[in-house]
Amino acid sequence: MKNILFTTIEKMGSWASKKSMWPLSFGLSCCAIEMMQAAASRIDLDRFGCLFRASPKHADLMIIAGTVTKKMLPQLLTLYDQMLHPKYVIAMGSCAISGGLYAESETVISNIEDFVHIDKKVFGCPPAPEKLALAILELQKGK
Repeated sequence: MKNILFTTIEKMGSWASKKSMWPLSFGLSCCAIEMMQAAASRIDLDRFGCLFRASPKHADLMIIAGTVTKKMLPQLLTLYDQMLHPKYVIAMGSCAISGGLYAESETVISNIEDFVHIDKKVFGCPPAPEKLALAILELQKGK
């Protein structure tokens, strides 16, 4: 009788949610290749409980990888609104964080944080896939 555990369904559900994240990939440019590499066999985000979803209704993490233009912003906001609660956002790459090389362009969103709350920023142009994996692990710890 040593291995008996008493808990509630809510606590069990929150524990399971904390240990797994289901990201919605929003790959817009070259950072998307690095995001795909993080999901591939060398880093393998699946082993951290990170399963990419194609539907925003099944995702709780949005990874914005690349340059967000004014034309793409409404689609990003629609997908963000359809995501599960609690929802988290990682901005990946200097283009997603600050507009990067294209910040002076009138068609590029230079600060995505004006529209969506960013929980983690992964810096670099393009950032290493290991940095994305580390950001996801940090989100899981602080979730």
